[in-house]
Amino acid sequence: MERPSRQLLLSELRVRSTAYDVSLSRSLLTWKRRVSSPVYHPFRPSVCHSVSVSEIISVREEEEENSSRRRDDGNWKKIKEREGKDCRQAFTVSYVERCRRHRWRCAEVTFICPEEALCQHWVSSIREQLAANTSRPKNLLVYINPYGGKRQGKHIYEQKVAPLFALAGVSTHVIVTGYANHARDHLKTEAELKKFDGVVCVGGDGMFSEVMHGLIWRTQIDSSVDPNCPDEALLQSSLRIGIIPAGSTDCICFATVGTNDPVTSALHIIVGDSQPMDVCSVHHNNTFLRYSVSLLGYGFYGDVLTDSERKRWMGPARYDLSGVKMFLTHHYYEGTVSYLPAKGIVGTPRDAARCRSGCLVCQHNGQLLSEKAEMYEMDDASDSQSDGEWRTIRGKFLAINAASMSCACPRSPKGLSPAAHLADGTTDLILVQKCSRFDFLRHLLRHTSKDDQFDLTFVEVHRVRRFRFTPRHCQSDSDLELDLREIGKRQIFSQICRDHPACGCAPAYSSWNCDGEILTHTAIDVRVHCQLIKLFARGIEEPTVFEDLTNPCAI
Repeated sequence: MERPSRQLLLSELRVRSTAYDVSLSRSLLTWKRRVSSPVYHPFRPSVCHSVSVSEIISVREEEEENSSRRRDDGNWKKIKEREGKDCRQAFTVSYVERCRRHRWRCAEVTFICPEEALCQHWVSSIREQLAANTSRPKNLLVYINPYGGKRQGKHIYEQKVAPLFALAGVSTHVIVTGYANHARDHLKTEAELKKFDGVVCVGGDGMFSEVMHGLIWRTQIDSSVDPNCPDEALLQSSLRIGIIPAGSTDCICFATVGTNDPVTSALHIIVGDSQPMDVCSVHHNNTFLRYSVSLLGYGFYGDVLTDSERKRWMGPARYDLSGVKMFLTHHYYEGTVSYLPAKGIVGTPRDAARCRSGCLVCQHNGQLLSEKAEMYEMDDASDSQSDGEWRTIRGKFLAINAASMSCACPRSPKGLSPAAHLADGTTDLILVQKCSRFDFLRHLLRHTSKDDQFDLTFVEVHRVRRFRFTPRHCQSDSDLELDLREIGKRQIFSQICRDHPACGCAPAYSSWNCDGEILTHTAIDVRVHCQLIKLFARGIEEPTVFEDLTNPCAI
């Protein structure tokens, strides 16, 4: 590891009319003002600035036509050169500037050199350092969902993201999707993935799910791995996935970046960040159903999603209405949950520590599980070896949730499982037993407060590697699927009578909510695949103790 004192370049340059000592090492670009005012001003620009080389977006020599050029978002700085000054003696560095609430912005600083040769030397040296960073993408495949959220996906990409990619010299191949699962189907069969360094989706969680499913499926098929076998060890794709939030729900982006901001996500892609992520495979009778990265919910959250699908005309408000309605119906479901506890790992679901950028728990547990995978090759032998460790719970459940991440969002900053980790090879299995409406309301309200939502007698949580669920009245697969279809055809007001068996409208089954999609089967087998995919992200960064008030960022 290089020492910070080792410098590649050191020169006296000017920023506007002020002299600075500017230095470049392999890790930092630093400029320090030579003469500072003896009078202290709390909001005067800082005397010394440092930018990580890995967070430099681009460097360019200034040309005459750029002097009046403005950025699309209105933040380009006009460069006013003195009359007679050779504009090629100045160069501009674009870099990442951190703002409040985990947001990033593209900032710029222009250095004026005493001679043209020195200017070119600086530009070439910085470009050499950027080129040496092999984690940066050069070619991206971009899918845009023009219908998601407020139908602003295409506009967001063209106005906020594309200019940044062009500034950083990133080439893109853009596909605007025309129907549901367009991106998934294209990735499965047609996409020439060898041409690209990553795949970017512009949309919400549904669009991300399409890209993830297509990429994982393509990777397994190309490697002759059977996705329908729940005991198969899935292979990680070499391509990272970038998320530009533009949907009605953007929980994945919020959990991995800390904010739902298109510019911030674009900058994480440009600098080549990489965040591994666990994926749960969901099977039914040795048949693949879906992959999940955030929430698998049966009971309350499954009923909310099922009911909200009938109200899509309401937009995002449908989730609130369906949530209130399902809370009032207060229906419970009987079944059996079997799970394989995660042993020998660091961390529990009740920890106060949170999964953050550079998480040591994810690093430790990920390495531990990969070593076990090599030892047992994740085959039937390893499963039989762990058969005795399976535990079983039978009961009446208001909700059964499996959270592979915190599931935090702006409405619930803590999420369903605040201590869940992105890449530790486990999921937090949360069982909410039958209780009164008042007690269930207490549990729900604790998702928005500082109280421990698991510190209730009717709630239990387990950190698991695998689990299975079987509803009590599950007789055959065909009967179960017919029952689910009949439930979906019932009129809205029939659910008000669910607690009255005499009226005959109480269903025996709920539906599984799998990352916002409804599963057609209730008897499922879920397995966690450690760090199966990678995102253009770095996890949520811890806020600095003292914010840099001298360098405010307009949002």
